Amino acid sequence: MEPSQTEINNNLEKYSIVWLDVSVNNEENMVAQKKLRSIVNNLRTFIGPEEFMNYARSLQQGDLTILIVSGEMGRVVIPEMQKLEQVYSIYMYCFNKETNLQWSRSYSKFAAGEGCV
Repeated sequence: MEPSQTEINNNLEKYSIVWLDVSVNNEENMVAQKKLRSIVNNLRTFIGPEEFMNYARSLQQGDLTILIVSGEMGRVVIPEMQKLEQVYSIYMYCFNKETNLQWSRSYSKFAAGEGCV
């Protein structure tokens, strides 16, 4: 039996997306944000790791958060995010695929199997 549109929407409501990148507000990323907001209602953006880390630590149990992070910022926050149950998965948005794959493979929440998205 196929899920109803209401069931699909309710499942999507359980997730939030957090995007950490110094360039999160450039024109290209704003287009991507618009597309993401058409799928998931809760999208928060951060340009600095400190503000993001404070937010991430305040997430409630049961929250399911997907993190999109640049390779540079990922090195700073992924080790800590690996410990938080509320961070469901991590996707890296980067241009230096090979370098970032080398250090990120050991983290189980790193979900971009092909590397950087």
